Amino acid sequence: MNDCVNTAPESRRPRARCMTRVPFRFPVGPGAASNARGFALLAVLLVLAVLGVVGAEFAFSMRLEASATRAHKERIIGAHLTEAAVSQAIREIIPDYRTVGAPDGILTFYGQDGQPRPRLQRDKVKLGAGTYSYTLTDEQSRLNVNTAAPAVLDKLLQCRGVEKSDRDVIVDSVQDWKDADENHRLNGAESDDTYLKLEVPYRSRNGNLGSVRELLQIKGVTKEIFYGTAGSPGLVDDVSVRAPGTNINTVTPRVLCALGFSTAEMETLVNARNLQPYFVAPGQFGGRRLAATSQMFRIIAEGAIDGRVGARVTAVVWRRRTTQGTSILTLEWFNR
Repeated sequence: MNDCVNTAPESRRPRARCMTRVPFRFPVGPGAASNARGFALLAVLLVLAVLGVVGAEFAFSMRLEASATRAHKERIIGAHLTEAAVSQAIREIIPDYRTVGAPDGILTFYGQDGQPRPRLQRDKVKLGAGTYSYTLTDEQSRLNVNTAAPAVLDKLLQCRGVEKSDRDVIVDSVQDWKDADENHRLNGAESDDTYLKLEVPYRSRNGNLGSVRELLQIKGVTKEIFYGTAGSPGLVDDVSVRAPGTNINTVTPRVLCALGFSTAEMETLVNARNLQPYFVAPGQFGGRRLAATSQMFRIIAEGAIDGRVGARVTAVVWRRRTTQGTSILTLEWFNR
């Protein structure tokens, strides 16, 4: 088709350059069809790849969210199970008893008739969707670091095998932590010279410790000393910040050592109480300020779901007698 049209007289017509329209035709033939199919396949593969990535990301996020939800649910159930365990332990503490002992290493309550009371089940007790377990120990089997003399604390550390240089640092630092001034002892530490220079600074309490875990903040007390190592109990098993006295029937051998008992005296005392608990502290040990019963206890409880521990808690409780009867006061409660 010719697009050049000129209606002027032939004599006056200038020469014009005319363009001829050429109709467009899609490529035809075997090569063109192959290219079209290749492009379509590439587009399909690209879409599938995008869908695969989006689907995988969605599946991963759903699994992650489901795991987080399950973990949160298990923590909540575990927390309720630990509360049930603490309540069960309190059921053992509330009734009247004459004394407490641990002849086989497990705390036992003795009635007014001197006979051991049946223990409640303490290990893997089934409740709802999980189980709970607890250990019940005598807080008065431990040494009170708030009231113990420095020499007694040093002796306790010595009986535990702590080196002299480390003992000097710990004993002085504990005294500095408790006293009201900011003047440190020879091997001790105070806020300005030590604790405020740490990466996470803090001040010394300048008062009695509020929890045994506070010892971990004191210079010289390492996690190995505090928690112990494999086969060796830690300082946490031998010390308290609230115990009003020491029970001759449950006091640990290491605390006996700190109180100045000889090896022969410790053997005599332990062998005798394993046969029958003392209902009155014998005269030969009377000068050591030992009592024959306890009113303060430590409960370590845990809740598990499908064998997995969901929560752990440690509680220190005090059994009080008032004009209204017997009550339980919780002195410490912390998650582990």
